[in-house]
Amino acid sequence: MRAKTILAAMAALALAGCSSYQSYTDTIEVNGQRLFYAAEGKGKPVILIHGNGGSHNDLETAQRQLAQAGYMVYALDSRGQGANPPLPEYHYDDMAEDVLAFIKAKGIEKPAVYGWSDGGNIALSLESRYPGTCSLIVTSGANITAQNAIDPKVFTDIFGTHENTDSMPPLVKMMYLEPNLTHADMQRIQVPVLVCAGEHDLILPEHTRLIAKYLPHGEALFIPGGDHGSYIWHNPKMGEILIDYFKKCKY
Repeated sequence: MRAKTILAAMAALALAGCSSYQSYTDTIEVNGQRLFYAAEGKGKPVILIHGNGGSHNDLETAQRQLAQAGYMVYALDSRGQGANPPLPEYHYDDMAEDVLAFIKAKGIEKPAVYGWSDGGNIALSLESRYPGTCSLIVTSGANITAQNAIDPKVFTDIFGTHENTDSMPPLVKMMYLEPNLTHADMQRIQVPVLVCAGEHDLILPEHTRLIAKYLPHGEALFIPGGDHGSYIWHNPKMGEILIDYFKKCKY
C-alpha cells in the first residue's frame, strides 16, 4: 500500500509539473499601447525583442529552443509593429518603457533579455535607464549611436543620400536619429551582456567591439559567416548561443 501511495504522489507531481508548462498568445495594455505577445515554457523568465518592423514570429526558433531548455519565454511585438496598430512616431526609450511596464504587469523578476537589432537597442536602453531590471542581456546587431555604426554602403541603401527626415517612414526616421547612448549610459549596466554580431553584419565590427568595451561586464561575439540575421531567422544557432551563455552565467 505504501508503494502505491508513493507512486501516486510521484504521478501527481509529474502531472503538476506538466501542467505548469504554458503556451499561449495574448495582448496587454501598457503605457497606453496594446502589445501583442507570445508566451511559452516554464522556469526562469526570458524576454525576446525583435528588430525594426518585425514581430515576435521572427524569433520563434529561439523561443521554442529556450522553452524546451526549461525557460519561461515571453516574445513581444514592440509598439506599432507586428500585430500592434502602427504609430506615426517611434522612440527606443518608449519601447524600453513598454518592456519595463510589461515586466511589472506580469510580475516578472529580473528576466534575461535578448534583443535582435532594434530589440538589442531597446534592451540596452532598458537596463541603462533602470539598472537591476535584468539578470543578463544578449544582443545581436545592436547599436548605441545612430551615426558611424552602420556600414556606409548599407547606410545609404537604408536612408538615401539626403537628410530630410520628414520624408522618412517613422521607423526609418527613428533609426536615423536614434539611439544616442553614451559611455556613461553603458557604465550603468552592471549585469553580464553578450554583444553578438554576424561576421558580415551591417553593424560595423568596431562598433560592436565598442559596445562590449563600454560595458563593465560586456563580451563581444562574432558569428562566422553570419550577416545581420542569417544566424537568427529560422536558424537554431542563436538559440544555442543563448542557452550556452545562460548556463555560463548560471541562469
